[in-house]
Amino acid sequence: MIDFSKEIPEVDNTDVAFGVSTLDKFPTYEEIPDEFQNGHTKWNKLFNDWFFSGLKSLELTPKNGIDKEKAQRYIRAHMKTFKSGHEHKESGLAYVMSLWFDDVTWEKSADKR
Repeated sequence: MIDFSKEIPEVDNTDVAFGVSTLDKFPTYEEIPDEFQNGHTKWNKLFNDWFFSGLKSLELTPKNGIDKEKAQRYIRAHMKTFKSGHEHKESGLAYVMSLWFDDVTWEKSADKR
């Protein structure tokens, strides 16, 4: 089992371009706290704005020892995957973002819907 609070799993360029092909480096539902599964955190809001509308700007404040670029590659690769349902993708990415970043500010693009 991966300790997401200490490790950002590697993703390759294909994963970033097309989405990951396996969920072996993604939190299981059992690992994701209820607050993220219920969708009521700023990290869930960030995920949904990013996923559905895109972002005009994004400022992430990484926690000590976190490689911001590596974390963003992981997020983008998992955001594009078809290997999980939307709810699992949202809750899992919201959870890992909360582990990797202290704070975030963003501006979403115009709604695409």
